[in-house]
Amino acid sequence: MSTITRVLRHTPDRLLHARRRREARTRLAARRRDSVLVICHGNICRSPFAAALLARELEPYGIPVASAGFIGAGRPAPQEAVAAAAAYDVDLLCHRSQPIRPDLVQGAGLIVVMDQTQRRAICSRFGRHPQDVVLLGDLDPAPIERRAIPDPVTRPLAEFEACYARIARCVQELVRVLIPAGR
Repeated sequence: MSTITRVLRHTPDRLLHARRRREARTRLAARRRDSVLVICHGNICRSPFAAALLARELEPYGIPVASAGFIGAGRPAPQEAVAAAAAYDVDLLCHRSQPIRPDLVQGAGLIVVMDQTQRRAICSRFGRHPQDVVLLGDLDPAPIERRAIPDPVTRPLAEFEACYARIARCVQELVRVLIPAGR
């Protein structure tokens, strides 16, 4: 894909980001806060890292956080994921992937996904309302290139580091909305 095609393809993501961010924050403010499920494709890179960051922040409020993926069970996080997560004091060494199960999806007060395809799949396969599912990238306080948080699997460490920096920014925004100051 040429650079021009790639830039044009993601132009709507950049142009609509501020509006989508406001809408996501507004929807989240009214959400049930009893549990969070973080989902990505394989549950070995993005969702376990985001879930670990969220769990650390939400544990004092008694909000459990889980993660799952669409494929495979029992797979470890890649070495690059373990190394990049360590910079945030997150240990992914013992993590093993968990497939999405209906009870996880139905029991979650909020479901966090990495891209629009995952959001559609959660809604169509498990009957969740789109309002129950948030794209983590929509919360990014920085300007974005694309709405989705791309999967760094099989990529170099630098791409994991960039991905995890974005996830960390988005998780901080999510926590700010779920746990308003002074609570």
